[in-house]
Amino acid sequence: MNEHNTTRFPVPVDAALRQAGWQPGRWDIKQAEHWADALRAHRSPGGHRHTVFPAAVEAWAEFGALHITPPGQGRQIAPTAIHFNPLAGLHLARTLGDLGRALDTELAPLGEEGTAQAVLAIDADGHVYSLDHTGDWYLGPTLDHALGTLITGTQPARLTAP
Repeated sequence: MNEHNTTRFPVPVDAALRQAGWQPGRWDIKQAEHWADALRAHRSPGGHRHTVFPAAVEAWAEFGALHITPPGQGRQIAPTAIHFNPLAGLHLARTLGDLGRALDTELAPLGEEGTAQAVLAIDADGHVYSLDHTGDWYLGPTLDHALGTLITGTQPARLTAP
């Protein structure tokens, strides 16, 4: 793929990512490994632990520490700012574990929407979710798709209990 190819993301998503400091090829594996170690070392009061897997580490390496501000009005809902910091979900090991079991997968935290309005999580297959006080939301089958959903203010699908 040529480095000037801008077709990975829709224009408003690409613009918001670049404004936040992302660029093609961005890769901070040292920071991602630091987060992985911190999450693996954490144990909730009830003994719950985080799982760490390649899809999460790759997402942290490419997008970690970015603060993304949506460029304008949303299509269906107001877009919210995104902060990629998996430690935002540090104390949610039980919540993420429970949702992961309900979805028959494992979840790891990605960061948060707004000012702790919602926690973003990724599963072992790369699907992305948002968990807030109103429920659990499916943002898309890939992180790229989820970024489009969040940045453009597209209404995500509510997860329903199986």
